[in-house]
Amino acid sequence: MKQNYQKMLDDTIAQITAQQIVPSLLLHSCCAPCSSYCLEYLSEYFQITVFYYNPNIYPEEEYRKRVIEQQHFIERLPAKHPVRFVEGAYDKERFYELTKGLEEAREGGERCFRCYELRLRESARLARELEMDYFTTTLSISPLKNAEKLNEIGERLAGEYGVRYLHSDFKKKNGYKRSVELSAEYGMYRQDYCGCVFSKREREAQIAAREE
Repeated sequence: MKQNYQKMLDDTIAQITAQQIVPSLLLHSCCAPCSSYCLEYLSEYFQITVFYYNPNIYPEEEYRKRVIEQQHFIERLPAKHPVRFVEGAYDKERFYELTKGLEEAREGGERCFRCYELRLRESARLARELEMDYFTTTLSISPLKNAEKLNEIGERLAGEYGVRYLHSDFKKKNGYKRSVELSAEYGMYRQDYCGCVFSKREREAQIAAREE
């Protein structure tokens, strides 16, 4: 049976609110625009550490641009509870090694699933190291990302690393729409491709096809 991940998140928030506690959360972020709604929403209930770990992003100039945008947004966001920032390693060769042989796979398939796991695994590892109560990712806010797969990977890694995974499907409750509004409100840079060289090529091919 298909899970309602938004309801699972609602239930978790109801529980911690009833207990009058503010747990710590390691929030993996793919970019500032996607993190905007997630941070606005979750900072009401959690002490958040934003973990920027995205070795898939190409080229390096694009990676640096997105890191800076993420930091600037955190600095300007009026969060109820403090939000910290941690940048992971830009170990792009790790991404290429994991996706070897899938260079021609279409966006949203097995190559992307391996990329999800790469980033979630490093998030779970750091969450354990920092003794965080929960970990999760902003990735599910995108209409192009597979929330079911993300939560499946998160649940499995929670078992491996002994840190609770915060179930989510942030595109629900108009989350994606709100992220677009916040991006405009804060004048954020919004990229037009997911991040990796393969998604960049696919996006450029789509644009070229429309222009023919």
